[in-house]
Amino acid sequence: MVARHIAGRGIRDRGVLAAMGRVPREKFLQESLAEFAYKDTPLPIESDQTISQPYVVAYMTESLGLRGGEKVLEIGTGSGYAAAVLAEIAGDVYTVERYRNLADGAAERLARLGYRNVHVLHGDGTLGWHEHAPYDAIVVAAGGPEVPPSLREQLAPGGRLVIPVGPSVRSQKLVRITRRGEHDFDQEELIPVAFVPLVGEEGWEEGAERPARAQPPARPRLSRPLPAMVAACLRAVRGDRDR
Repeated sequence: MVARHIAGRGIRDRGVLAAMGRVPREKFLQESLAEFAYKDTPLPIESDQTISQPYVVAYMTESLGLRGGEKVLEIGTGSGYAAAVLAEIAGDVYTVERYRNLADGAAERLARLGYRNVHVLHGDGTLGWHEHAPYDAIVVAAGGPEVPPSLREQLAPGGRLVIPVGPSVRSQKLVRITRRGEHDFDQEELIPVAFVPLVGEEGWEEGAERPARAQPPARPRLSRPLPAMVAACLRAVRGDRDR
């Protein structure tokens, strides 16, 4: 897999290639899917989520520019596979997952495999993990309508944030944000991708294709019936309009 699908498609970072070769992907899948572990394809996990395509994991990790020993924030733990890859290079990995069953399963799996430098939190990933900020690198494994402001704020000067962003839950491009100063950020587009939606306070609204922070105001509800005269006037206006 590493030779054909990772290095063979242009990944050159030796640390990333070594990390991809050391992490046993089959340990992060259901037993019935283990035979597909080293295919270059995303695969289903619990809660209608996915374990990302190996090439995309390698590409996103390489895009962070890790050199070893960094403090990294990951949003979207999933099975824990990408966190394990990051942990092979970084000093500490802090990873946030909004599904409790996935967070608990990943924490148990990572501990069993000996990844003591991965710390898992069940919570809203769009808000990051402020307690341990700032981070040298942040990677987001879900697609948002925009870059969450909380994640920008938690990025250290000189740090990089890699996230899929797009106008709908089905259309995304991978972008890289580099923090140059307190209010100075560079942004560059990388490659088209397809991720599950980033749901949360600063992402997509649960179950709807609109940003959670941009919901239309609710329509006022009448607490009592309209007076008869007002109701009659409304009926008359509607009748004129229909004609």
